[in-house]
Amino acid sequence: MALIDDLVGALTVLPGVGQKSAQRMALHLLQRDRSGGLHLGGVLERAMREVRQCRICRNLTEAEVCRLCEDPRRERRFLCVVESPADVLALEQAGGYRGYYFVLHGKLSPIDGIGPEELGLERLQACIAENSPEELILATNPTVEGEATAHYIGRLVGDRVALVSRIAHGVPLGGEIEYTDGGTLSHALQGRRHINLLD
Repeated sequence: MALIDDLVGALTVLPGVGQKSAQRMALHLLQRDRSGGLHLGGVLERAMREVRQCRICRNLTEAEVCRLCEDPRRERRFLCVVESPADVLALEQAGGYRGYYFVLHGKLSPIDGIGPEELGLERLQACIAENSPEELILATNPTVEGEATAHYIGRLVGDRVALVSRIAHGVPLGGEIEYTDGGTLSHALQGRRHINLLD
């Protein structure tokens, strides 16, 4: 049973997977899908060894430079700063953005020992110097740390980019004001934009 316990314990490292869920997964693989388990193990081992950060944007990739940075159809005048590779995936799936990215892999958090060095801000400055984007879009999360990170980056590179913008936060599309929390409504009011009545 020690090996089964080890497998269950290993599965609990995944986010949102507790002891019971890990136990269910382990038993499923052992009882019903051994080939799937072997495949999972092989792919997981390869990914852990071969996936690294893109030399340019710090997104996760197998190559030295990721496919987004290598895509000549993307618009070099936009650079979007995000906290994690998951944010890149979300923005790409949403569509509408065709610029480049820079991934911080976190946010400023002195309590957790995360400062500018850990976020690769020197690399961000070099990226801006090399590519001269017209607009830097700060797309960190609307948390206290995310806002502080966006503010810090804006002050750090604001004199090197023509326009520094912050993604809008507010009432979700299809949402109702009545059911929206106070913090979101406050952000929505502060981030309001003018309507052009001549169109």
